Amino acid sequence: MGNDPRAEAGDPDIAHLASAFADARRARVLMALADGRALPAGRLAEEAGVAASTISNHLAILLEHQLVTVEQQGRHRYYRLAGTEVEGVLEALARLAPRTPITSLREHTKAAALRNARTCYRHLAGQLGVRLFRQLLHADWITGGDARHDPTIAGDRLSAPGKSTRYRLTSRGATALSRWGLPAGVLSQERSLRYCVDWTEQAHHLAGPLGTAITNRLFELGWISRGTVPRSVRLTPAGESGFAAIGTPPTTS
Repeated sequence: MGNDPRAEAGDPDIAHLASAFADARRARVLMALADGRALPAGRLAEEAGVAASTISNHLAILLEHQLVTVEQQGRHRYYRLAGTEVEGVLEALARLAPRTPITSLREHTKAAALRNARTCYRHLAGQLGVRLFRQLLHADWITGGDARHDPTIAGDRLSAPGKSTRYRLTSRGATALSRWGLPAGVLSQERSLRYCVDWTEQAHHLAGPLGTAITNRLFELGWISRGTVPRSVRLTPAGESGFAAIGTPPTTS
């Protein structure tokens, strides 16, 4: 067998790991961190709906299972997801899980904010994400489909990565997005673009490396900003002007 410790390992202990997810309060903590941000324990207690004195127990379990990491900044400790693998598990569980009913004004307000605009595993989703994708298609920056959800196609399931449409970045789009300041590495026209079927809007929004790069750049440009609800996003006045100009030829001096 040699000295390789991996040779002694048995099957993955899925049940042990799954136990960390099997609590609604811890699930809410993980979803609050799903946009890549680091949040303090007090904020996570609010999202989980527990007292500040209780959240430490749940965070300890998530740390033990290596689902989150923690870093000290001054007097506060900030928690974030341990990696993209955890995001992938949350995404898969979200696709399989039933939707919970909305029973309070707070839940209604939160749901409305997330439907308007949110980050979906670091790319833009909700009404704003669908709007952006359709504008990119209308401007001929992206080609290959019409962003519509077709429930009769097996590869077009709600709240899931899309597989039925082959979207591609056009040369016009690559040029325009390079002017936005996107890295050249994500503007390869040879790569098929990834997309998700938005579960609130029942339409496609851009995902994958390009979707993430565009969303990051929109934050940097000040076109979008974080909302008060975790994962929610709001369009700024600068962003409204920027979105309106998509597809408009740049001015020359």
